[in-house]
Amino acid sequence: MSEASAPHAADRRELTAAQRNAVAELLRVSPVADELGRRFADAGHELHLVGGSVRDALLGRLGDDLDFCTDAHPDQTLRVVKGWAESIWETGREFGTIGCQRDGLRLEITTFRAEAYDQVSRNPVVEYGTSLTEDLKRRDFTINAMAVSLPAHRFTDPHGGLDDLAARVIRTPGTPAESFGDDPLRMLRAARFAAQLRFAVHPDVRAAMSRMAADLDRITAERIRDEFTKLLCGADPITGLRLLVDTGLADRFLPELTGLKLEIDEHAQHKDVYEHTLTVVANAVSYETDGCDFVLRMAALMHDVGKPATKAVGSDGRVSFHHHEVVGARLTKARMKAMRYPKDVTAQVVKLVGLHLRFYGYGRGEWTDSAVRRYATDAGDLLARLHKLTRSDCTTRNRRKAAALAADYDALEERIARIAAEEDLARVRPDLDGNAIMELLGVPPGPVVGRAWKHLKELRLERGPLDRDEAEAELLRWAREQGIGG
Repeated sequence: MSEASAPHAADRRELTAAQRNAVAELLRVSPVADELGRRFADAGHELHLVGGSVRDALLGRLGDDLDFCTDAHPDQTLRVVKGWAESIWETGREFGTIGCQRDGLRLEITTFRAEAYDQVSRNPVVEYGTSLTEDLKRRDFTINAMAVSLPAHRFTDPHGGLDDLAARVIRTPGTPAESFGDDPLRMLRAARFAAQLRFAVHPDVRAAMSRMAADLDRITAERIRDEFTKLLCGADPITGLRLLVDTGLADRFLPELTGLKLEIDEHAQHKDVYEHTLTVVANAVSYETDGCDFVLRMAALMHDVGKPATKAVGSDGRVSFHHHEVVGARLTKARMKAMRYPKDVTAQVVKLVGLHLRFYGYGRGEWTDSAVRRYATDAGDLLARLHKLTRSDCTTRNRRKAAALAADYDALEERIARIAAEEDLARVRPDLDGNAIMELLGVPPGPVVGRAWKHLKELRLERGPLDRDEAEAELLRWAREQGIGG
């Protein structure tokens, strides 16, 4: 074992703790797991808890989704679980997987596999294997290549996964080139595990990721999207993002991230946009209160992607990025569409990117109540996220400037809260509805009603709530100016 992956004496103590964690976690699920193991044994088959489930048990974070492998083929697995499982699904049958549920646990049972790849296709050709050893060898990383037999609880670790778990290192069972050649998505998974587990990627694995980054082009956008989402939602997304950029993987599916590394010269000083962006992502994570907020994290990641295209150096040598939020919103929409993100998720991220600069200038005292209303209503149900994004975007090292910006935003939030309490900003509507507009103007449903409604909403944003008489008078005044008879 190389020095990079050899555990130190302190790590050996961690192994003991990891093993204690595993015992506690396995005891929690063993009534179901062992019962299932006995059913497979009675039918003449093996059953092993495997992969991420063993890893997470050792880390003390085993969830309610358990992965098993067996020498039984899917039809045989179905016979074993029928009548015992509370529900069964066969969506993964073509990959040898049968899923079922029992006592609140979701169980996925997969036939030993010996996958064959043609180095071109995007998905593996599934071939059933005949042994646990063969199955473990084909797994992505050593920390995912451990197994516990059921119900005997024999531990199998042919590739040193336990040592790598203690050393907190990500390594492949075989050579990285073989592993990534089989499935290039594993390169992205390495970065994802680094982000999720705060593990280091072994130098050999990292070097292969750099050499083979272009192979990621063989993978579908959907599979890349899913891995990237898990990476960004990891406990340490910054480590994962740096890996993507440093190895060239980001260039294959998110080139805007690498593009943030703008050249900085002594004549045109500006902050390092790439480093600033990573800091904003980290800040956004610190504002989360209930797990990962992907929309907030993605908006933080993309908020300045419009800067490279809008960078300009003035005659005074100062750098500007005029309208980079508009360009950034457009680039974000195109990139998320290419990555096959749902339209509603994309729309939220794009909106936040487009609004992230709106706050600047508030401290100059120029904002009227009308401007505050527009800020809140334009953000709509994204207002809370916009607050967090805007605060995250303040990365200045100048303490006085940072304190001033924070105080300004505190004042803006207080002002929004006050106006919201008075006017129900969450549901700003014109003071007259469509029926009242049609009755007052004597017009049928159609474009005129829509134009009148829009005018009254603008008036509402500008002046706040109007009483009925004022609203009617304003509508009739507008109608006369438009030449609309009532």
